Amino acid sequence: MPKSKVRDKVKKKQKIAPVIEQMAAEDDKLESPSWLAPVMVANFIFGLIWIVIFYISGTNYPIPGIGAWNMLVGFGFVGIGFSLATRWY
Repeated sequence: MPKSKVRDKVKKKQKIAPVIEQMAAEDDKLESPSWLAPVMVANFIFGLIWIVIFYISGTNYPIPGIGAWNMLVGFGFVGIGFSLATRWY
């Protein structure tokens, strides 16, 4: 006699349910480190200030010798802020 397809579906659900419950329990335990949000915001603000100073100074500062590379430095800080934002939960 052929096996019931309904019974197979029920067995699969019973196997998957404990795994999902275990993953949900682990998610409740996860928490961001306390230093992450302040460092992330500081990088955003520092990068923004760096770029604003670059434009206000007529492309001479914050580091006079590197010229337009100051933009890369400023966006580097902003990029670090974004990379930290991906770890924030």
